[in-house]
Amino acid sequence: MSVAAATDEVATAGLVLGDLATRFGCEVIGDPDARVRRVATLASAGDGDLAFLANPKYRRYLKQTRATAVVLSDDAAGDCPANALIAKDPYVIYARIAQLLYATPALPGERHAGAMCDPSAVISDSARIGPGAVVEANAVIGERARIGPNCVVGHDSHIGDDSVLVASVTVGHGARIGRRVTLHPGAVIGADGFGYARDDAQWVKVPQVGSVIIGDDVDVGAGTTIDRGAVEDTVIEEGVKLDNQIQIGHNVRVGAHTIIAACSGVSGSTVIGKRCLIGGAVGFVGHLNIADDVTITGQTMVNRSITEPGGVYSSALPMDDAVRWRKNSARFRKLDDLTRTVKRLEKRLEDDD
Repeated sequence: MSVAAATDEVATAGLVLGDLATRFGCEVIGDPDARVRRVATLASAGDGDLAFLANPKYRRYLKQTRATAVVLSDDAAGDCPANALIAKDPYVIYARIAQLLYATPALPGERHAGAMCDPSAVISDSARIGPGAVVEANAVIGERARIGPNCVVGHDSHIGDDSVLVASVTVGHGARIGRRVTLHPGAVIGADGFGYARDDAQWVKVPQVGSVIIGDDVDVGAGTTIDRGAVEDTVIEEGVKLDNQIQIGHNVRVGAHTIIAACSGVSGSTVIGKRCLIGGAVGFVGHLNIADDVTITGQTMVNRSITEPGGVYSSALPMDDAVRWRKNSARFRKLDDLTRTVKRLEKRLEDDD
């Protein structure tokens, strides 16, 4: 059976709770023969819907839910009026079931008449090339890859098997995109890094001769840009997830399975470790090294390396009443003078002793 046919069958017949429990190691409370066809929130779910409870603040919706089944932890099962799938991590199990319910159907290989493909490009018969797409000389498009409308794949680039360029994606020359990678609309992979040498009052462009290497199972959000390396390559390792509108500078390396939220910026030659959690609007200055398993909360300015793995770091000040914020801002400007005063007083006390 094709993936497309299997997806249609799931939409019609649904997935059986007992089968899901066996597949994902869950316990069923209720009817193991019940079927789910869609996902929904606890508040909006109805017949045939699967919901989940992972955040305690939504527990108030549980008793009134009309979902056919809910994925939740054991301690919430007593409040659930529906069938339940008991899971150690409800959100992860919900995500895996949702992937089954909304699997992207496999499409036959096709090259749209409006696509422009250089004769020297190597394009798999099972790949799809959309209208307005451009595939330049010596590019390689892997099996079942999908190059969406108005995408550009530069010369000598390689797009791995089962990867998807959704729409209006640009992959610069020589870039290497792994398998099962998704590049969302407007992503730019392999633009020139920001490299200039100052010559008195002028700036001299430094040629960016490296490339970009993206590992398997990476997601790159809409409008995110990953610059090519100045000399060596910019590297995004396997399993990395990048949100929308992120800037990755030249020669950056992002370690495997790290996740970075929207609007963050990583300056050139910074190395971020594996399995890091980076919040939104975080800024990294250049040439830093960040250890594995580090968490950095939103709007933090990272201005020095982090050498100890597993730590949690923050720097942004939270919102406050505007009047109080202005007063504290004025006091902050006097902090250096206050520190000097305290040191003088401490010195005087030491002398008196």
